Amino acid sequence: MWVLLAIAVVVVGFALRINSMLVVTAAGIVAGLIGGLSPVKILDAFGDGFAGSRSVTVFIVTLPVIGLIERYGLQHQARKLISKLKVLTTGRLLAIYLLIRQGTAALGLTSIGGPAQAVRPLIQPMAAGAAERRYGKLPEKVQEKIKGFAASADTVGLFFGEDIFVAIGSILLITGFVDATYGLHLEAIDIALWAIPTGICALLIHGTRLLLLDRQLDKLAAESKAAEKEAAR
Repeated sequence: MWVLLAIAVVVVGFALRINSMLVVTAAGIVAGLIGGLSPVKILDAFGDGFAGSRSVTVFIVTLPVIGLIERYGLQHQARKLISKLKVLTTGRLLAIYLLIRQGTAALGLTSIGGPAQAVRPLIQPMAAGAAERRYGKLPEKVQEKIKGFAASADTVGLFFGEDIFVAIGSILLITGFVDATYGLHLEAIDIALWAIPTGICALLIHGTRLLLLDRQLDKLAAESKAAEKEAAR
């Protein structure tokens, strides 16, 4: 029971909005000490954990490249490109990206998109550019809403698309856990097939939300202009 104090450390740390890395590290140390581990053993456990999951940090290598590309005008070119495609509204653009993201994830190509690789440098500026072409200068509230929906298109597409691919880690984890814990034999292909209806529903539901985003932006833009006129008086 005393080991559960580590959970209390996490809850209190997050409630106080302390740096999440420090909170998790402190919780690990508390759990180790209560569990009877020596400081050396705790440090060894941290080292093993880092060595076993260091591939998770590979994405950091791409950040300097993306930063250089942005510095030399990637976002500007994205906005310029979308300004020429008048048929594409913000909602339609994000709906198309959702379809592409989910389709590629279903084929196992999960690294093609992503918040750092695609959403921030390309998708979000293009979505904002489509809105600027239609409404002019965007208020901060509208910009934040576009950012949120751009990120959601990527997240929903990846989350509900990757489980359709049989060799993805989540499916292998499910089959391995169920086989080892409950003695049931699950085939990865069966889980992948059952993920298809869920993926289709997610595509239709969130795709509709993205298409309806244009109406929400119309309303927000009208409210912002009315507020500006009121303030000018």
